[in-house]
Amino acid sequence: MKLFKTFFVLCFLCTQSVLASFEPFDFDFDDSFGDELIVDSNELDLSVAEPASLNPGAGVAAVSQFDIAGIMLGMDFESVHTQFFRMRSLYSPRQRNAIVYSIPRDWKNNLDYECRQQRIFAPAALSNCVNSLARRRGLMHVSEIHLARESTGETIIVHFTSNTTDNVVWRVEYNNDVDKLEGDDPKFADQREKRILAFWQGVLDKYGTPNSGSDRWISSDNTFDPMMTVYYGRLDLINAGLNAHDAAENFRLSREHFRAKPYFF
Repeated sequence: MKLFKTFFVLCFLCTQSVLASFEPFDFDFDDSFGDELIVDSNELDLSVAEPASLNPGAGVAAVSQFDIAGIMLGMDFESVHTQFFRMRSLYSPRQRNAIVYSIPRDWKNNLDYECRQQRIFAPAALSNCVNSLARRRGLMHVSEIHLARESTGETIIVHFTSNTTDNVVWRVEYNNDVDKLEGDDPKFADQREKRILAFWQGVLDKYGTPNSGSDRWISSDNTFDPMMTVYYGRLDLINAGLNAHDAAENFRLSREHFRAKPYFF
Protein backbone atom coordinates (compact mmCIF):
# COMPACT_ATOMS: atom_id res chain seq x y z
CA MET A 1 0.00 0.00 0.00
CA LYS A 2 2.87 2.37 0.85
CA LEU A 3 4.39 1.69 -2.56
CA PHE A 4 1.09 2.49 -4.28
CA LYS A 5 0.66 5.75 -2.36
CA THR A 6 4.16 6.85 -3.33
CA PHE A 7 3.51 6.01 -6.98
CA PHE A 8 0.16 7.82 -6.95
CA VAL A 9 1.63 10.99 -5.41
CA LEU A 10 4.41 11.08 -8.00
CA CYS A 11 1.86 10.83 -10.80
CA PHE A 12 -0.37 13.44 -9.17
CA LEU A 13 2.48 15.93 -8.93
CA CYS A 14 3.29 15.55 -12.60
CA THR A 15 2.88 18.99 -14.17
CA GLN A 16 2.52 18.15 -17.82
CA SER A 17 -1.05 18.53 -19.05
CA VAL A 18 -2.17 16.24 -21.84
CA LEU A 19 -5.75 17.42 -22.21
CA ALA A 20 -4.81 20.01 -24.79
CA SER A 21 -3.35 17.30 -26.99
CA PHE A 22 -6.47 15.12 -27.08
CA GLU A 23 -7.49 14.33 -30.62
CA PRO A 24 -11.11 13.54 -31.49
CA PHE A 25 -11.68 9.81 -31.13
CA ASP A 26 -12.11 8.70 -34.71
CA PHE A 27 -13.06 5.05 -34.27
CA ASP A 28 -16.46 4.15 -35.68
CA PHE A 29 -18.69 3.46 -32.68
CA ASP A 30 -21.35 1.97 -34.95
CA ASP A 31 -19.12 -1.00 -35.80
CA SER A 32 -20.34 -4.14 -37.50
CA PHE A 33 -20.08 -6.29 -34.38
CA GLY A 34 -23.31 -5.12 -32.77
CA ASP A 35 -24.54 -2.18 -30.73
CA GLU A 36 -21.85 -0.48 -28.72
CA LEU A 37 -21.49 -1.49 -25.09
CA ILE A 38 -20.56 1.29 -22.68
CA VAL A 39 -19.69 0.24 -19.14
CA ASP A 40 -18.51 2.08 -16.06
CA SER A 41 -14.76 2.17 -15.76
CA ASN A 42 -13.44 0.01 -12.96
CA GLU A 43 -11.97 1.43 -9.80
CA LEU A 44 -8.24 0.80 -9.49
CA ASP A 45 -8.05 -2.79 -8.26
CA LEU A 46 -5.12 -3.14 -5.88
CA SER A 47 -5.62 -6.90 -5.72
CA VAL A 48 -4.03 -7.24 -9.15
CA ALA A 49 -0.73 -6.03 -7.67
CA GLU A 50 0.00 -8.84 -5.26
CA PRO A 51 3.39 -8.95 -3.49
CA ALA A 52 6.04 -10.81 -5.46
CA SER A 53 9.67 -11.76 -4.98
CA LEU A 54 12.29 -13.57 -7.02
CA ASN A 55 13.05 -17.18 -6.29
CA PRO A 56 16.56 -17.74 -4.84
CA GLY A 57 19.10 -17.58 -7.64
CA ALA A 58 16.53 -16.57 -10.27
CA GLY A 59 16.96 -13.61 -12.57
CA VAL A 60 14.30 -11.20 -13.74
CA ALA A 61 12.09 -12.16 -16.68
CA ALA A 62 11.51 -10.00 -19.75
CA VAL A 63 7.77 -9.94 -19.12
CA SER A 64 7.35 -6.75 -21.13
CA GLN A 65 8.29 -8.86 -24.17
CA PHE A 66 5.82 -11.66 -23.38
CA ASP A 67 2.82 -12.03 -25.66
CA ILE A 68 -0.47 -13.88 -25.55
CA ALA A 69 -1.60 -14.70 -29.09
CA GLY A 70 0.60 -11.84 -30.32
CA ILE A 71 -0.76 -9.27 -27.85
CA MET A 72 1.85 -7.51 -25.72
CA LEU A 73 1.63 -5.03 -22.87
CA GLY A 74 1.84 -1.46 -24.12
CA MET A 75 0.40 -2.17 -27.59
CA ASP A 76 -1.98 0.53 -28.73
CA PHE A 77 -5.61 -0.12 -29.59
CA GLU A 78 -5.16 0.37 -33.33
CA SER A 79 -2.47 -2.32 -33.49
CA VAL A 80 -4.64 -4.85 -31.66
CA HIS A 81 -7.71 -3.89 -33.67
CA THR A 82 -5.86 -4.32 -36.96
CA GLN A 83 -4.49 -7.70 -35.93
CA PHE A 84 -7.82 -9.25 -34.96
CA PHE A 85 -10.50 -7.27 -36.79
CA ARG A 86 -8.86 -6.63 -40.15
CA MET A 87 -6.55 -9.61 -40.61
CA ARG A 88 -6.98 -13.38 -40.48
CA SER A 89 -6.16 -14.79 -37.06
CA LEU A 90 -6.78 -17.86 -34.91
CA TYR A 91 -8.87 -15.60 -32.69
CA SER A 92 -11.88 -13.58 -33.82
CA PRO A 93 -13.96 -10.86 -32.16
CA ARG A 94 -16.83 -12.34 -30.15
CA GLN A 95 -20.16 -12.10 -31.93
CA ARG A 96 -21.63 -9.21 -29.95
CA ASN A 97 -20.00 -6.34 -28.10
CA ALA A 98 -16.48 -7.41 -28.98
CA ILE A 99 -15.42 -3.84 -28.27
CA VAL A 100 -16.35 -2.33 -24.90
CA TYR A 101 -16.14 1.40 -24.19
CA SER A 102 -15.73 3.33 -20.96
CA ILE A 103 -15.40 6.86 -19.60
CA PRO A 104 -12.90 7.34 -16.76
CA ARG A 105 -14.86 7.76 -13.54
CA ASP A 106 -13.36 11.15 -12.65
CA TRP A 107 -14.21 12.59 -16.07
CA LYS A 108 -17.66 11.02 -16.01
CA ASN A 109 -18.35 12.85 -12.74
CA ASN A 110 -17.32 16.11 -14.42
CA LEU A 111 -19.62 15.53 -17.38
CA ASP A 112 -22.50 14.51 -15.13
CA TYR A 113 -22.18 17.85 -13.34
CA GLU A 114 -22.12 19.79 -16.63
CA CYS A 115 -25.21 18.01 -17.92
CA ARG A 116 -27.14 18.60 -14.73
CA GLN A 117 -26.25 22.28 -14.90
CA GLN A 118 -28.21 22.20 -18.16
CA ARG A 119 -31.16 20.89 -16.11
CA ILE A 120 -30.93 17.39 -17.55
CA PHE A 121 -31.97 15.03 -14.79
CA ALA A 122 -33.89 12.10 -16.29
CA PRO A 123 -31.57 9.05 -16.13
CA ALA A 124 -31.73 8.15 -19.84
CA ALA A 125 -31.29 11.75 -20.98
CA LEU A 126 -28.49 12.32 -18.48
CA SER A 127 -26.65 9.22 -19.67
CA ASN A 128 -27.03 10.27 -23.29
CA CYS A 129 -25.74 13.76 -22.48
CA VAL A 130 -22.68 12.40 -20.65
CA ASN A 131 -21.86 9.91 -23.42
CA SER A 132 -22.26 12.54 -26.15
CA LEU A 133 -19.93 14.98 -24.39
CA ALA A 134 -17.41 12.20 -23.75
CA ARG A 135 -17.34 11.25 -27.43
CA ARG A 136 -16.88 14.82 -28.61
CA ARG A 137 -14.05 15.48 -26.17
CA GLY A 138 -12.20 12.23 -26.75
CA LEU A 139 -12.90 10.99 -23.23
CA MET A 140 -14.74 7.83 -24.23
CA HIS A 141 -12.24 5.11 -24.99
CA VAL A 142 -12.01 1.43 -25.84
CA SER A 143 -11.51 -0.24 -22.47
CA GLU A 144 -11.78 -3.90 -23.51
CA ILE A 145 -11.62 -6.12 -26.58
CA HIS A 146 -13.12 -9.62 -26.32
CA LEU A 147 -11.73 -12.36 -28.56
CA ALA A 148 -12.69 -16.01 -28.95
CA ARG A 149 -11.40 -19.13 -30.69
CA GLU A 150 -14.55 -21.08 -31.39
CA SER A 151 -12.86 -24.36 -32.28
CA THR A 152 -11.18 -24.72 -28.87
CA GLY A 153 -13.30 -22.59 -26.54
CA GLU A 154 -10.39 -20.28 -25.72
CA THR A 155 -11.09 -16.62 -24.93
CA ILE A 156 -8.98 -13.50 -24.46
CA ILE A 157 -9.92 -10.20 -22.84
CA VAL A 158 -7.62 -7.27 -23.62
CA HIS A 159 -7.78 -4.29 -21.25
CA PHE A 160 -6.73 -0.77 -22.34
CA THR A 161 -5.85 2.42 -20.52
CA SER A 162 -7.78 5.58 -21.38
CA ASN A 163 -6.99 8.08 -24.11
CA THR A 164 -5.18 10.15 -21.48
CA THR A 165 -2.31 7.64 -21.60
CA ASP A 166 -2.65 6.70 -25.28
CA ASN A 167 -5.15 3.82 -24.97
CA VAL A 168 -2.58 1.04 -24.61
CA VAL A 169 -2.82 -2.54 -23.34
CA TRP A 170 -2.29 -2.86 -19.59
CA ARG A 171 -3.71 -6.35 -19.07
CA VAL A 172 -4.36 -9.51 -21.11
CA GLU A 173 -6.49 -12.33 -19.68
CA TYR A 174 -6.45 -15.71 -21.41
CA ASN A 175 -8.82 -18.57 -20.53
CA ASN A 176 -9.38 -22.13 -21.72
CA ASP A 177 -11.32 -25.20 -20.56
CA VAL A 178 -8.52 -27.52 -19.39
CA ASP A 179 -9.76 -27.49 -15.79
CA LYS A 180 -13.33 -28.51 -16.59
CA LEU A 181 -14.70 -31.99 -15.89
CA GLU A 182 -17.09 -33.34 -18.50
CA GLY A 183 -18.66 -35.97 -16.22
CA ASP A 184 -18.30 -38.31 -13.24
CA ASP A 185 -16.64 -41.20 -15.05
CA PRO A 186 -12.96 -41.65 -14.05
CA LYS A 187 -11.95 -41.22 -17.70
CA PHE A 188 -12.95 -37.54 -17.52
CA ALA A 189 -10.69 -36.94 -14.53
CA ASP A 190 -7.85 -38.62 -16.42
CA GLN A 191 -8.51 -36.47 -19.49
CA ARG A 192 -8.60 -33.32 -17.36
CA GLU A 193 -5.25 -34.16 -15.77
CA LYS A 194 -3.67 -34.74 -19.17
CA ARG A 195 -5.10 -31.49 -20.56
CA ILE A 196 -3.65 -29.58 -17.61
CA LEU A 197 -0.24 -31.21 -18.10
CA ALA A 198 -0.29 -30.39 -21.82
CA PHE A 199 -1.27 -26.78 -21.11
CA TRP A 200 1.44 -26.41 -18.46
CA GLN A 201 4.10 -27.85 -20.77
CA GLY A 202 3.06 -25.43 -23.50
CA VAL A 203 3.37 -22.53 -21.06
CA LEU A 204 6.86 -23.63 -19.99
CA ASP A 205 7.93 -24.07 -23.62
CA LYS A 206 6.85 -20.55 -24.52
CA TYR A 207 7.72 -18.51 -21.41
CA GLY A 208 10.32 -20.59 -19.55
CA THR A 209 10.34 -21.55 -15.89
CA PRO A 210 8.55 -19.15 -13.46
CA ASN A 211 10.96 -16.99 -11.45
CA SER A 212 8.58 -16.11 -8.59
CA GLY A 213 7.08 -19.08 -6.80
CA SER A 214 5.90 -21.83 -9.09
CA ASP A 215 3.34 -19.89 -11.11
CA ARG A 216 4.58 -16.37 -11.77
CA TRP A 217 7.04 -14.50 -13.97
CA ILE A 218 8.13 -11.07 -12.72
CA SER A 219 10.33 -8.35 -14.19
CA SER A 220 11.28 -6.95 -10.76
CA ASP A 221 10.16 -7.13 -7.14
CA ASN A 222 8.03 -4.04 -7.80
CA THR A 223 4.47 -5.33 -8.18
CA PHE A 224 3.61 -2.40 -10.45
CA ASP A 225 6.06 -3.65 -13.09
CA PRO A 226 5.01 -6.21 -15.73
CA MET A 227 4.26 -9.72 -14.47
CA MET A 228 2.39 -12.82 -15.58
CA THR A 229 0.63 -15.47 -13.51
CA VAL A 230 -0.52 -18.90 -14.66
CA TYR A 231 -3.54 -20.74 -13.26
CA TYR A 232 -5.31 -23.93 -14.33
CA GLY A 233 -6.48 -22.92 -17.79
CA ARG A 234 -5.70 -19.26 -17.39
CA LEU A 235 -2.93 -16.70 -17.99
CA ASP A 236 -2.94 -13.17 -16.58
CA LEU A 237 -0.40 -10.80 -18.17
CA ILE A 238 -0.49 -7.43 -16.45
CA ASN A 239 1.27 -4.11 -15.98
CA ALA A 240 -0.45 -2.61 -12.93
CA GLY A 241 1.82 0.44 -13.16
CA LEU A 242 0.26 1.48 -16.49
CA ASN A 243 -3.20 1.26 -14.94
CA ALA A 244 -2.16 3.18 -11.82
CA HIS A 245 -0.51 5.92 -13.90
CA ASP A 246 -3.62 6.21 -16.05
CA ALA A 247 -5.87 6.54 -12.98
CA ALA A 248 -3.59 9.18 -11.45
CA GLU A 249 -3.45 11.24 -14.64
CA ASN A 250 -7.24 11.17 -15.08
CA PHE A 251 -7.68 12.15 -11.44
CA ARG A 252 -5.30 15.11 -11.85
CA LEU A 253 -6.58 16.35 -15.20
CA SER A 254 -10.25 16.01 -14.30
CA ARG A 255 -9.67 18.26 -11.30
CA GLU A 256 -7.75 20.81 -13.35
CA HIS A 257 -10.48 20.97 -15.99
CA PHE A 258 -13.62 20.71 -13.87
CA ARG A 259 -16.12 23.24 -15.27
CA ALA A 260 -17.56 24.77 -12.14
CA LYS A 261 -20.26 27.40 -12.22
CA PRO A 262 -18.87 30.97 -12.56
CA TYR A 263 -19.04 31.89 -8.90
CA PHE A 264 -18.51 35.59 -8.11
CA PHE A 265 -17.84 37.01 -4.67
